[in-house]
Amino acid sequence: MSGGVDSSTAAALLQQQGFDVVGVTLKLWPQDCLSRAEDKCCGPQAVTDARAVCHRLGVPFYLVDEAEEFQRQVIEYFAAEYRAGRTPNPCVMCNEKLKFGTLLARARKLGAGFVATGHYARVERDATSGRTLLRRGRDPRKDQSYFLFSLRQEQLARSLFPLGELTKTDAREVARERQLKTAEKEESMEICFVPDNDYGRFLRQANLVAPHRGEIVDPAGRVLGHHDGIEFFTIGQRKGLGIAAPKPLYVLELDPARNRVVVGDDDTALLREELAVERCNWIPFDTPPGALEVTAKIRYNHAGTPATVTPLADGAARVRLHTPQRAVTPGQACVFYQDDLVVGGGWIARSP
Repeated sequence: MSGGVDSSTAAALLQQQGFDVVGVTLKLWPQDCLSRAEDKCCGPQAVTDARAVCHRLGVPFYLVDEAEEFQRQVIEYFAAEYRAGRTPNPCVMCNEKLKFGTLLARARKLGAGFVATGHYARVERDATSGRTLLRRGRDPRKDQSYFLFSLRQEQLARSLFPLGELTKTDAREVARERQLKTAEKEESMEICFVPDNDYGRFLRQANLVAPHRGEIVDPAGRVLGHHDGIEFFTIGQRKGLGIAAPKPLYVLELDPARNRVVVGDDDTALLREELAVERCNWIPFDTPPGALEVTAKIRYNHAGTPATVTPLADGAARVRLHTPQRAVTPGQACVFYQDDLVVGGGWIARSP
């Protein structure tokens, strides 16, 4: 329970359905998180709100210390990806490694059959294959299935998403009816540990990166300026490059081997019609029987585009986008859909 309206409503709905509910908030930082995000899911106000909701519902509440695992599985991954010239997605990793990883293990020890969250997504069992399927949430504006694509069968089988059939408006109404403290609480769209969306400042303040001067070059290799680290740039970025130019410049490539940021004024150079993904996870089957026609989302806020996915060896796949897409970013998740079914997904690899 993050202390927000979604997880609060999820708990209320489960109780209404007859489940024996236990509320759990993950403590993700060694300190009280005041210096990072007072009202986010690791902060004292969030804990207070989650505890108040559990009190209102009459269910037990536990604060579980996952600071060490969060540091290892999420924060270190986050920094390592930026150092490698990739743009990470920590929410996917947090779901896989903590909420449906270590927390699921704790649930087993408590004798709990499932871990439930306030994600807007749906799971169902396929009677023919016996596999657990993941589907989009009914509300297309709130669907969060993208962040859950990497969950394995054993995780999905023990997951519950009570809000999957609801809209955000529905969820708030349930919270109001149950007189939950969080009913009108504003939601956050930011990474929980980067409350101001300035991930570069977070990396510096947490001593996860150190300045290392490098060159900003054009596609021909001409030096246009200098930077303090490729970690502070991402593909497609236009603002904050620190160099003057007669035309807007865009980050076209990050070269960690030479510590270079490649920029150009032609944003059509950002278009890609083919990409490679690695570390794929497939949900309706262990491995696709062949090439698949899908809708591919190359980032969470991407509308999705028709694509052909061809599985390769070692958990990789080749994705051909039927319409070229802008700023295909290494390190981001590419998730594959067929209608509302999540077929699977993988992590966008650096172009050869």
